[in-house]
Amino acid sequence: MKSAELRTSFLEYFRSKGHEVVASSPLIPANDPTLLFTNAGMVQFKDVFLGREQRPYVRATSSQRCVRAGGKHNDLENVGYTARHHTFFEMLGNFSFGDYFKHEAIRYAWEYLTQVLKLPEDKLWVTVYEDDDEAADIWLKEIGVDPARFSRIGASDNFWSMGDTGPCGPCTEIFFDHGPEVPGGPPGTSEADGDRYIEIWNLVFMQYDRDKDGNLTPLPSPSVDTGMGLERLAAVMQGVHANYEIDLFQNLIRAIRDMAKGADPASPSLRVIADHIRSCSFLVTDGVMPANEGRGYVLRRIIRRAARHGHKLGLNDAFFHRLVGPLVTEMGEAYPELVKAQPMVERVLRQEEERFAETLEKGLRILEEDIAGLKGSEIPGKTVWWCWMRPLSTPNPAARWVTPVSCSPRA
Repeated sequence: MKSAELRTSFLEYFRSKGHEVVASSPLIPANDPTLLFTNAGMVQFKDVFLGREQRPYVRATSSQRCVRAGGKHNDLENVGYTARHHTFFEMLGNFSFGDYFKHEAIRYAWEYLTQVLKLPEDKLWVTVYEDDDEAADIWLKEIGVDPARFSRIGASDNFWSMGDTGPCGPCTEIFFDHGPEVPGGPPGTSEADGDRYIEIWNLVFMQYDRDKDGNLTPLPSPSVDTGMGLERLAAVMQGVHANYEIDLFQNLIRAIRDMAKGADPASPSLRVIADHIRSCSFLVTDGVMPANEGRGYVLRRIIRRAARHGHKLGLNDAFFHRLVGPLVTEMGEAYPELVKAQPMVERVLRQEEERFAETLEKGLRILEEDIAGLKGSEIPGKTVWWCWMRPLSTPNPAARWVTPVSCSPRA
């Protein structure tokens, strides 16, 4: 199944179960200073969970665009170097606002995965919060999950919140087993950091509101918030291990390779750029502009990271904005606001690329001049504070970097 088909399949399944299909909210959370960006499907329903807002429905489903590049959830430096980290992703979710609870949430998830998508049960592994006997009984006694593919895990993994404060609760997670040829052990074991068992769906039983001091107050009504990454699900359904191998990313990567003739197909830079055009385009669509602080600074940082990786591929002229068109082809039908904003997005990204190119050219000239005049083997920290911009071949191979700050080789 293509990613677009999966998105539709999920939403239509929950529509058939009485859920209102709700459009994705913008990436800038409305009236919520606790979050930098929308980072989960439940963000637009936060006040509903807290009892501050009433909706004309008690069940909802959505495909929410999310960014995790700042705050509690910040995956930026891993993007491009792992199989599943992204700055931008889509989260499929179903929600209950004081209507159904654990039994229905678990049954819907299992039915969708095993009967609609027809995933084999022996490829699915389930975890619950260590003290949640009710959820454990539902899985083991009602659903009939094999105890050999079931485990209890502590609060670090199975008690979820969208941030340091706000709605939260115990959760149960469903993992997909990619097979013994992939390193890694089951969740909850010492080998769990491998990529064999991948979490695909998190069912959160919203029961509490956490304040800034960590105190938990029961919510007005126990509710349900689930989240399943579209990209991870697409990887499962398309028979690939890494998210970057699915159709959404492969078409973008193909467009990048068409620009960068001869680029190594395995280069992490291809994945970085393919990821970053998604986050940057949707951030601009939702009203974020490059700046030196706040959300605008995060956007600027992502754009410049993409530009630097373009330099690694030999793309020395402005190129990033030219990927907006291929992105619109992939996602414009699901997000018509992206289609409408395409000219503005292209203009903003091009202006930022050109501004960064000027900064980079000037900085490189200063660096090369300073290196050429070296008498020792150390480059002063004041010269190289921006060393992350681009790997350099210097006329003094004996020189060693002395950096006043910690610089990431991936940035």
